Amino acid sequence: MNTNTASISSQASVSERAKAAVAALVLGSVLVFTVGFAHSTSIHNAAHDTRHTLAFPCH
Repeated sequence: MNTNTASISSQASVSERAKAAVAALVLGSVLVFTVGFAHSTSIHNAAHDTRHTLAFPCH
């Protein structure tokens, strides 16, 4: 009985980790591309080095 419970718990944990990883990837991408196409100079300068590190063309 304990092994079944542990197995179900382990599968839920992997599923939750996968969902969290996908959510983090989507959120990060949205932030990088939103800032990348922003017209504000202060936002552009704040994220300039990060965009170049990710090979994002900003100019």
